[in-house]
Amino acid sequence: METETGRSGRKGRGCLVSLVLLVAVVAGAAIGVAWWLTRPPALPSIPDEYLSTVELAATTCPQLNVPLLAAQIDAESKWNPDADSGQAQGIAQFYPSTWKEWGKSYSGDGAPDVWNPKDAIPSQAAYMCELFKEVKGVPGDPTQLALAAYNAGPSAVLNAQGIPQISETQDYVSKIESLMPKYLLTYDKQIGITPSPSSSASTATGSGTG
Repeated sequence: METETGRSGRKGRGCLVSLVLLVAVVAGAAIGVAWWLTRPPALPSIPDEYLSTVELAATTCPQLNVPLLAAQIDAESKWNPDADSGQAQGIAQFYPSTWKEWGKSYSGDGAPDVWNPKDAIPSQAAYMCELFKEVKGVPGDPTQLALAAYNAGPSAVLNAQGIPQISETQDYVSKIESLMPKYLLTYDKQIGITPSPSSSASTATGSGTG
């Protein structure tokens, strides 16, 4: 016949095991929550539906490259083809007056459409190539100057003889420069390339010679 002491011993051991399991579950959950809250943000990448368009647009002139255009689109619209600030429109955020001059039909339908990324992204590239030419004689980094001209207009860069003292423009250039190395990493993964540290650094700067 089982004694009261024996039953109490087994009951106590069962409670201890349950407590240990509960502590383990709580600790595991806490670790999971801590990881979730402190995990590094996912790197941005070119949406698959726009990859070939960006790649082709990046060949428009030697000063361009895929990470530069991708980072610029990210800063402009976060890849939203319907982005509308009330003034600038589409994935590349063209002003209507600028689109009237630089918007072209690259999609093959003969009608330039600022809301169509297949028109807007190549038009963005063509306009950037022109801006590289326009700021060629301005002291400073050609890529930074061309980006500043895209944001503030080439006359603002020429008048300032550098990046204008406009906080929006300065933030715009800085944001794109910080995004370029991230897009370089994810783009290389998208096309199956493992870049060397030296090539990553040189490509991410994106500096043209004008």
